[in-house]
Amino acid sequence: MDIHVLQQIVHQTRDARRKQTMPKLSTAERDELIKKYHPDFRENAYRPIKFGPNEGEKTVRELAALLEGDSPVPADLDLTPTHTCDVLVVGGGGAGCAAALHAHAQGASVLFATKLRLGDSNTVMAQGGIQISVAAEDSPVTHFLDTLKGGHMKNDHALLKVMVEEGPSVAQWLLDLGVLFDRDADGNLHVKKGGGSSKPRLLTCSDYTGLEIMRVLKDEVLNRKIRMLEFSAAVELLSDGQGRCTGAVLQDLDNKRFIVVAAKTVILATGGIGRLHIQGFPTSNHYGATGDGLTMAYRMGAKLMHIDTFQYHPSGAVYPEQLAGALVTEGIRSEGGHLVNAKGERFVNELDTRDVVSSSIIRECEEGRGIRTMAGRVGVWLDTPLLDAEQGPGTIEKHFPAMVMQYDRFGVDISKDPVLIYPTLHYQNGGVQIDTQGESGVKGLFVAGEASGGLHGRNRLMGNSLLDLMVYGKRSGLTAAARAKTEPQGKLTLEHLKRFRAEARKHGAASVVSPMLFPAYAKKE
Repeated sequence: MDIHVLQQIVHQTRDARRKQTMPKLSTAERDELIKKYHPDFRENAYRPIKFGPNEGEKTVRELAALLEGDSPVPADLDLTPTHTCDVLVVGGGGAGCAAALHAHAQGASVLFATKLRLGDSNTVMAQGGIQISVAAEDSPVTHFLDTLKGGHMKNDHALLKVMVEEGPSVAQWLLDLGVLFDRDADGNLHVKKGGGSSKPRLLTCSDYTGLEIMRVLKDEVLNRKIRMLEFSAAVELLSDGQGRCTGAVLQDLDNKRFIVVAAKTVILATGGIGRLHIQGFPTSNHYGATGDGLTMAYRMGAKLMHIDTFQYHPSGAVYPEQLAGALVTEGIRSEGGHLVNAKGERFVNELDTRDVVSSSIIRECEEGRGIRTMAGRVGVWLDTPLLDAEQGPGTIEKHFPAMVMQYDRFGVDISKDPVLIYPTLHYQNGGVQIDTQGESGVKGLFVAGEASGGLHGRNRLMGNSLLDLMVYGKRSGLTAAARAKTEPQGKLTLEHLKRFRAEARKHGAASVVSPMLFPAYAKKE
């Protein structure tokens, strides 16, 4: 059936739905819903890791294979360094930029290595805002409690305490750099309420917050003339043979040559794993999000945590087909947009936590109340025109210009017609275990942003990722720079890789090469 015909149920039921108030689920109801419908609880999608620091723990099959995979680096590689530095930062997104800027400000010699271009990252795709307790009626304590509840009480308390307490200083730093946060009529910072939050706390730049933050960070990195190697993917870490990280091996994507970097400290800011498309889900992640940092850190001996839990953003685009998996900002629901099934019914409180909302959408679709497209995808409606109906014509265009432009490319006017959505693979809740300075269990190896684990527990609240990467990008950069002033450059060896390969042979691990660097979309013959 034509999509425009199917949309009519949304228009026909709008007035009745505007009178409804959707209650939030009780704790018992939430737990039951998530266990029944959330992808994290699909047992056949998981298997135990065969060896290494997390031996016996379960993760998704796609990630387990990469963690057990072999390095592309030959055992006899000449380790004469091509570059030397105090701090090597791997990853060109927000966490990497924050780390590089703060390390450079301390006088450290910084080398910035990016797999793609500077700025090619998930950071630029963040739309909903950054959570920081700046409002008079809010506090870091309230932010802490909201995040703890959203993470199912599994968050690392020390990491979380640091993040919420340092939030206001992050806001000031970003303002000083030139980030243009939205303001109210009096010129004060405008805050919005996000899913799972008890107070309005989201600072936004319309619906392109991450892009605006990345704009100023990128400019600052370029203005400071920090040394940079673009299209140079990190494929292996180096050690001194005694458990300390002393550099990395990069691969030039143009000529496939290896580049050896000697570094007193290394910061991994490599982002997530969305492009593994675990369980067959589409993703909102950028092209290079293939879990590179996890695989390299794991081979080095760093322990991972919460690697059995992933975030599926409730609102990934379903139609048009060209947008499948692309993010539809949570800000639409924050402003009052309804989720509507094929019967024209609301079925969940739209501002419940992401795992609850995603599970509810999956339930509706699995129980036959979803809307199927001609391409075979299924989803539910997000009533975008409701915002103009409630707040006046032009509301959508004013507050969500990026989303208007995204859909307008394909002839869809979201101020007039609802959009079809379904959960999209969005974020890895876990990652490399770190301390409050961003250091992993491997001396000299720091991890910042989505590649790290523990802070968000088993479910991340919207807006906390941007704050996370700012706080721990800063902390890892400062600590790595300070360490480099007192530590001599260590030996460059692949001893850890030799031990890893011996373990892999012992356990009969498959010989996939990791990191995979890019998704494999080519059709197999």
